[in-house]
Amino acid sequence: MPESGSAHSAMEPEPGTPAERGSSMSTAQRWITLASAAVLVVAADQLSKMWAVKQLAPPPDGAGRVVEVVGSLRFAYAENTGMAFSQGSESGRWIGLVVIAVIGAMLFFASRVRSRLTVLLLGVVIGGALGNLIDRALRATDGWLSGPVVDFVDLQWWPVFNIADAAVVVGGVFLVFVATREPTGSEPDSGD
Repeated sequence: MPESGSAHSAMEPEPGTPAERGSSMSTAQRWITLASAAVLVVAADQLSKMWAVKQLAPPPDGAGRVVEVVGSLRFAYAENTGMAFSQGSESGRWIGLVVIAVIGAMLFFASRVRSRLTVLLLGVVIGGALGNLIDRALRATDGWLSGPVVDFVDLQWWPVFNIADAAVVVGGVFLVFVATREPTGSEPDSGD
């Protein structure tokens, strides 16, 4: 076959062009990237919470332990039955349902984006959401998703939080920044 500019080669972007970089993720790569990021965040979150419960939680007859780290950063056990920054106390079940809907929306969005970075950030945010949802489910004593979320990172000038919270907030900020600058859909980029 001749190597001159055929119609086929003219329609496919050259390796390394912006069009190829934006759309080169296969469906399998997309879901592996998203799932890997989510699993890593959930694992880090749940392992750190297990440590916090074991090392920091107050015994039934006393006060919890506080670990001074550096500056104002310390680890101190806290439970949150509401949402971020301890708002909406005792409404964990409803918050959990909203989180499930938001995760569903993010999965739909992930199926449409073309950027590897956007998919990765979606995985981080989903992992954070799942980390706190797991707490609500596994620590429930008053019905489905009624359990408290374990928080332990205390800056003393910011509400106490956990790795899942950090993943949702930091991942979400970067996701908004990146998603507003990345192409979506299946149409090819214009080039530059």
